[in-house]
Amino acid sequence: MERRLFLADLTRYAALCAVVPNIWRVTSRPHFADNPFGLGVSSGDPTPTGGVLWTRLAPRPNDPDGGMEGTRATVDWEVAHDDQFKNIVTKGRATAGPELAYSIHVDVDGLEPDRWYFYRFMSGEAVSPTGRFRTTPPDGARTPLHMAFMSCQRWDQGLFTALGHVAREEQLDLAIHLGDYIYEGASPATALRKHQGLEIRTLDDYRRRYAQYKSDPNLRAAHERCPWLVTWDDHEVDNNYAGLVGENVMESTEQMQQRRAAAYQGWWEHQAVRVPRVKSWADLNITRTVNWGSLSRFYMLDTRQYRDDQACGDMIKPVCADSLDPKRTMLGAAQEQWLYNGLGSSKAHWQVIANQVMMAQYDAAAGPDFRVSMDQWGGYPVARDRLLGEIGKRAPNRTVVITGDIHTNWVHDLHNGFSRPDRPVIATEFVGTSIASDGDGRDIDAARLSTMQSENPHLKWYSARRGYVRCRIDEQAWNVDYRTVPFVSRPDAPISTATSWRLQHGKAGAERTA
Repeated sequence: MERRLFLADLTRYAALCAVVPNIWRVTSRPHFADNPFGLGVSSGDPTPTGGVLWTRLAPRPNDPDGGMEGTRATVDWEVAHDDQFKNIVTKGRATAGPELAYSIHVDVDGLEPDRWYFYRFMSGEAVSPTGRFRTTPPDGARTPLHMAFMSCQRWDQGLFTALGHVAREEQLDLAIHLGDYIYEGASPATALRKHQGLEIRTLDDYRRRYAQYKSDPNLRAAHERCPWLVTWDDHEVDNNYAGLVGENVMESTEQMQQRRAAAYQGWWEHQAVRVPRVKSWADLNITRTVNWGSLSRFYMLDTRQYRDDQACGDMIKPVCADSLDPKRTMLGAAQEQWLYNGLGSSKAHWQVIANQVMMAQYDAAAGPDFRVSMDQWGGYPVARDRLLGEIGKRAPNRTVVITGDIHTNWVHDLHNGFSRPDRPVIATEFVGTSIASDGDGRDIDAARLSTMQSENPHLKWYSARRGYVRCRIDEQAWNVDYRTVPFVSRPDAPISTATSWRLQHGKAGAERTA
């Protein structure tokens, strides 16, 4: 190279470095102003030989770049048989950069099936908390599963006490979060603990909101306890959004596309998930299956991104002609067919549909009037009955639907369609309450429950307290405990089992056991 060209290039590179000083800088010995692992660690999407391990470097989460000041840093990780890391099984190194909020997603492979491991991250002199992770049983095994599922943890309406109890469950192989991991709105002046900032819309907004939620010690402890499966609902983006239609109907498609891209990227950056790479964050596909040996297959659905807009002006409304249009869909044609094909081809003993919004029909009006929530499957009755018909043909009485969203507990018989009451029961839906959304909740008297059941005879139980659902699954049955706390407005609420249910494999309908 000629000397004058070399000097010219050197001048240009120096000018570029003055604008973006850390563009090529990667340090293996970073110095942090505060603990960079304050958002904790988590694991998820387990397989027989591995899974995804997550953390994020954020010494000061509310600062730009989480306080990392543009520095790219190496992060070492270790997986061991013991929590003292004396018997390390595998280890490696990753680089955390600003493009993905300094998040780390390690897709570990080569582990033994059906066993527990411990993992941790290190950067500079900082060491993360230790997480527990387990691989799934191998194909063909029907190893029993102990799991819990939960949803709806609104920061400003209650403490995450129930998640602390999840972290202390004696046997817990897997946790499933069905959406509303964060809430996007601003907090009222009377909030128990306030959201930082106003309603979130930009990528930096979503990053700070996730960081605020992950600052909760109960949430971090629950993530450390076992691997999680996560999906999203509406509040990870915008209340009751549908596809590219937001709550504010005057938002343009371009505005919602940008908001969805920011929200989906922020979600991915803070979750231990294995999802395919996409050209646009606005089109991130989170639909996937996870197997627990041959005992159960979990179908992780997305009921927001592909749905048609809610009919009849949304909310709880009488059924209108628009809602009965057979072309309307909750899942989108591709996801519908993927689910049908899976139900038909899977040899798993139990088929588990991890679903965001209530599937069972619910008439919210007493007497001859008929009113349903247009945001739930009741607002998409043809699509719902189409799905239930496929369950009836392909996997009857071995399919379980687990649901979140509604901030209350329900047990439902699912009929082979709800257009006629004489259709047979072909599945059961267990709906879990919220972790904190809607505050302390309340008790429901027998008269109120009787009225609800008279309008909805497939409803078997209902409660309006906070908590989560614990399940013990084997070849013979699903055993379900509804775990509830009496309050979330102050710390240290005790946990108790409000009721227990048993669903036998091959038998229609769940039976109450306690």
